[in-house]
Amino acid sequence: MSRILNGIVAVCPDLGIGNNGKLPWHPVRLSNEFKHFRTMTETPSVQGKQNVVIMGRKTWFSIPEKNRPLNNRINIILSRQCKVLPAGAHHLVPDFNSALRLVDTDLAEQADQVWIIGGSSLYKELMESSGTRRLFITQILKQFECDTFLPEISPDKFRLLPK
Repeated sequence: MSRILNGIVAVCPDLGIGNNGKLPWHPVRLSNEFKHFRTMTETPSVQGKQNVVIMGRKTWFSIPEKNRPLNNRINIILSRQCKVLPAGAHHLVPDFNSALRLVDTDLAEQADQVWIIGGSSLYKELMESSGTRRLFITQILKQFECDTFLPEISPDKFRLLPK
């Protein structure tokens, strides 16, 4: 089954998405952005199913422990380093393709939308993958110090849709 893959991210003007393993604007809490992220990733389009969030190990551990796993979503962690499922996570896989296979096989009956939520290398894999992909990008209007960035968006592979 070919699913639409969704990426969701907030970026600084220079496409910065992280700093020292945290969001660049931490400890400032962008309440509207968190609400938007939660609504988008948590709300399935099919009643009785759950959305899937796929994230890298560093993204998983950047989420405060009290907020892990992300509620009302199937949490899949990608890691080549972790050999044991991190506490609270639902699934651990070694790579992006394994995560997609898991969604389309073992989770096919319960999974609805698939959301890629970070980090940078996972966004890159999403952007280079075949099939239908959508990026939901929130532009943060203030520049913060960043050491992690969203890969450049290729205009020949993506087009800006009206709001």
